[in-house]
Amino acid sequence: MKDLISEQQFMLKQPSAPRRTPSDAFYFRLSNRLATIIESRHLLAGWDQSLRLRVALALTGYIQDILTDAGIWRSFTERCHVLYGCYVPFYPEPEDYIPHELNEIDVRFLIWYTLSMNSDERRVWNPADPAIEEASRQLHAELDRVYDDPDTPMPDDYNIAKGLEVANPEEADEVFHFGHWLFMHCYLMTPAYAMTLAQIMSDPELRKGQDMERLRKVLEESMMDDPTGPLALYLHEWLYLILEGKMPPAPKRSQSDEEEAEDHPWYTAFMRANDGVPIRFFHTYAELNRFFIEALGWDEGENLPHLKNASDFVLLVNQKKGMLCAAGVAKCIRLPENPCYDAEFARENAIDLLTVRGVCPADLLHYVLERKGLPDAHFPGTADAGLVERNADFIARCYLQKYYRGD
Repeated sequence: MKDLISEQQFMLKQPSAPRRTPSDAFYFRLSNRLATIIESRHLLAGWDQSLRLRVALALTGYIQDILTDAGIWRSFTERCHVLYGCYVPFYPEPEDYIPHELNEIDVRFLIWYTLSMNSDERRVWNPADPAIEEASRQLHAELDRVYDDPDTPMPDDYNIAKGLEVANPEEADEVFHFGHWLFMHCYLMTPAYAMTLAQIMSDPELRKGQDMERLRKVLEESMMDDPTGPLALYLHEWLYLILEGKMPPAPKRSQSDEEEAEDHPWYTAFMRANDGVPIRFFHTYAELNRFFIEALGWDEGENLPHLKNASDFVLLVNQKKGMLCAAGVAKCIRLPENPCYDAEFARENAIDLLTVRGVCPADLLHYVLERKGLPDAHFPGTADAGLVERNADFIARCYLQKYYRGD
């Protein structure tokens, strides 16, 4: 039978590539066996075959990782536990869950994550979809057989970063090589990076593929500047977690930073006009513009005229940053200060604030989530808003990436 996954596709996911290792043949066959199970049993039939094959490759990377304790999956689940009190988002942990070993809900999460992040039509998809659960049950059974088989070869070369230290200058080249593979090829990072990469490659000049040096520089800049992976961590954060088992030290703030500048003048004027509340909502542009003129002392006439045809505005102020204005989102936010909230509209549209980049400014989304202000947001195909509310920060990280974590 013809392989569904080519050797080239498999080797692109291997940290030791292009060098071949003794265990490559076994795990290449495993990736194709998983792909065959998916295809022959008609699992995940609602998704394109290319996405189903990505699932097989992701699960192969996952089992290579946990067998040799390469630290990638460990770092993700440990950080989830710190942030959310659970090892894997969305799914209740069964009593027999063992961190850093093979678990069915790990498999289920990876299937959802790989499909959703790489899909256009089904990008915002319900993690509790029965098709995903059934696929995870059957694929976990095959992985479990491999995991418990004493003849399964240990993929030692998957753990290329073993023993490396982030801050050791003598190992800088090896750390950079590992970081490059992690960012560009690792099973856990690349799904979340797919949309960022697509945005980079939308540049017509880069799309021509003629200036490879410029493309290399753009991608290296992205490695340094953009978060990635399901938790939208920056590369140095992933490297510290994997190599050192902890987040990087926080940058030291000087006394001058702590004592820096006075409150932003817009913040002062806004808080004075809004009874000390840092957020305000407006139905119409006319209401918004009137507030600019009468409360903030802006010029008469049309302020921010590019917003004239929009509605449902939110203003939020910050002591140091000043003021942000968001249009089209007020009806989704349920807070006591919001007269614009519309429950029916929110049920249809609130999920976009967590999953569509650029819809809601990061500072506003953080403010709203801290106050549980999106209770109606739910994945399509389910009315379970609680699933989103319990995982809202994770969903925003995973889908929005730098649009949520960037400053």
